[in-house]
Amino acid sequence: MIAEAPPIGPALAIAAIPWALALLFVWLAVRASRTRRYLSDTPTSPAAGVFIGDVEVKGTAESDGPICSYLSESACVYHTWAITEDWGRWVTETYRDEKGNTKTRQRWETGSTTVASGGEQIPFYLKDESGVVLIRPEGATIESRMHVLFSCGPSHPSYYGKGPDLVIPDSLQSRTFTEQIILLHAPLFVAGRARERHDMVAAEIAADGDARMFLISVRDEKQIGGGYAFAYRGWAIAGLVLAAVGALFVAMPFGNGSEPSIPALIAGIAAYPLLLALGWGWMAFNSIVTLRQRVRRAWANIEVELKRRADLIPNLAAVVKAARMHDKDTQQVLAILRAQASIPPERSRDPGAKVQGVQRVMTAIAEAYPSISAQPNFLALQNELANTEARIAIARSYYNGIATAFNARLLVVPDRFLALLAGLRPFDLFNATDLEREVPQVRFKDE
Repeated sequence: MIAEAPPIGPALAIAAIPWALALLFVWLAVRASRTRRYLSDTPTSPAAGVFIGDVEVKGTAESDGPICSYLSESACVYHTWAITEDWGRWVTETYRDEKGNTKTRQRWETGSTTVASGGEQIPFYLKDESGVVLIRPEGATIESRMHVLFSCGPSHPSYYGKGPDLVIPDSLQSRTFTEQIILLHAPLFVAGRARERHDMVAAEIAADGDARMFLISVRDEKQIGGGYAFAYRGWAIAGLVLAAVGALFVAMPFGNGSEPSIPALIAGIAAYPLLLALGWGWMAFNSIVTLRQRVRRAWANIEVELKRRADLIPNLAAVVKAARMHDKDTQQVLAILRAQASIPPERSRDPGAKVQGVQRVMTAIAEAYPSISAQPNFLALQNELANTEARIAIARSYYNGIATAFNARLLVVPDRFLALLAGLRPFDLFNATDLEREVPQVRFKDE
């Protein structure tokens, strides 16, 4: 006699639970993969080359006024601390025995309570071989080092010296002192959005509500990316297991009652990889398009400064022409300035082939002709031009880095096929010569 198969309706209702969880795990896996791609698509910039936009930078934490951590009293730029006190007590509980009789018993229960905590953080500099960039850590996700300093009893000087005088109920007279800290000179990795500083031509990395992430970590990019890759695989495998359970419930009504229908089971399980592939493809395509938009925004920053530069140069040319220098020198300088002023800020096929910095020319004029350098108009325009060309220099560095990452993404399989379907093309790099920038100089106390 063939066993009767369970009704399809209840089986589908039961299968909906693991399949709903499987869909959630698909979303978590895709999100982890998207974050990993974001880190991979953002080039690591030198500290002196950070400009407006999403950036990554690595170096050491430096400060001209470091703070002192509360527990270990170490020089640092960030620390949080906590003091926990252990407790234990006998608890009376009721239970029913095998015969259903109500009885009581004693159970020893232990735990710990936080009796004090705190912390502090300050803006600091991230320093590498190229220079420094200012980091404002407010609002960042901070991954610091955890230090369990020690556990002690009341006889230790720190028990009440660092901790409070209060005694919690059922105290075991034992406290544990822990601290999370970013020490001065500690190697760091920072990923976030940079903006222009208000006090000088330089960038700072700070919290931005529109940024994908703002992370300050003692781990390096490889370790962080590996964590997201592990999360992707973990969520994907967990989702596959749940999808298989759901497929089993669906396949049972189509079987003979005791055995599930193998074709229905295979179809149910195969639907999950297809769904995961669709989710990954959607994520990959959107990440490429987002990366293209980041390249365009980076170029827009350069265009703004090129436009500003083009507006400044005619005014400089007028000042030079009115200075009555030696005729030959005047004509040479005017020829250089006019050639640069005629460059349109809009992008061409070779964006930077004709862009050449003129700050050196202006400095040479000021040195050769002291009379012109004494004119307020000349000095003001020269300073504005220097700041503008400094912005172009660091904007160029950022643009070339993000454009290179986008171009590399178009060559990687399977991304290149998605790019072909979307008609995406590589970007030209921005070439320029003699563009100088002022590198922020910060003297730290230990130097």
